[in-house]
Amino acid sequence: MSLSNSIAVGACVSLIAFSGWAAEDGFGKSKLNLVKGPGKATMESYAQIDVPEGYVFFDGKATRAMMKRSGEPVSGREVGLVMPTNDEFSVFFEFADSGYVKDDDKNNLNPDKLLADLKKGNDAANKERVRNGNSPLEIIGWEQTPRYDETTHNLEWAIRATSDGRQILNYNTRLLGRKGVMEVVLVVEPDKLDSTLPTFRNLLANYSFQTGQSYAEYRKGDKVAKYGLAALVVGAAGLGAAKLGLFTWLIVLFKKGAKLVIVAVVAVIAAFKKLLAKIFGGRRETSVS
Repeated sequence: MSLSNSIAVGACVSLIAFSGWAAEDGFGKSKLNLVKGPGKATMESYAQIDVPEGYVFFDGKATRAMMKRSGEPVSGREVGLVMPTNDEFSVFFEFADSGYVKDDDKNNLNPDKLLADLKKGNDAANKERVRNGNSPLEIIGWEQTPRYDETTHNLEWAIRATSDGRQILNYNTRLLGRKGVMEVVLVVEPDKLDSTLPTFRNLLANYSFQTGQSYAEYRKGDKVAKYGLAALVVGAAGLGAAKLGLFTWLIVLFKKGAKLVIVAVVAVIAAFKKLLAKIFGGRRETSVS
């Protein structure tokens, strides 16, 4: 089986497994807060995003439930997850209400020092992963060194990591706001980053802070964060250094002894289509190859 098919099957089983978890955790159909595209989703009182057709948005509660079930560290600040139904990436959103982050250190982002600090910060997350029966992550280095856009007030960087010999790439974006920072993490296969970035950026182009919460709406007397841009990179605000993402959850599930059975690929795809039909009301025929 090709890598792309393996990832697709992983996504199928992950979603099928989640439908069962939702029921166990009290997320009945009427309570599970998801938005199927096209539609607009709100991230609590902080922000909103347009969800395109063929995408699903899960709210913070559902996102935390999925991450906990997979053994991933949870911060409690998760406010959403966006993923396409027939592609190979996922986008996580967290909000840190730490206050207005000044960008005074925008010209002093030392990549070598930041990478060393980032690896130290990842050690704590690894301890939790190991306690949950998962393999640790090892951060290899930069895919893209940190860069700050003074116009949009967005900070971006990308790191490569490995887990069980499998490469993982997290593309990080921090959207600075008046009252805090929205952490956005794109989890994608390393060889698909270049082709995925345009889609990801189009997705973020339809993101906005709620009225009164944008960076430009800062007013004297507002709460100011005690750290700057460099601290956002190394996770001094308590944000995780790296995420495994939906497409490694299949591996995690079998390691943890979940009661799943490996069935023929055709059967898995058929089950996935049935689940998607329920979510999208049968309006869209989804092809997994």
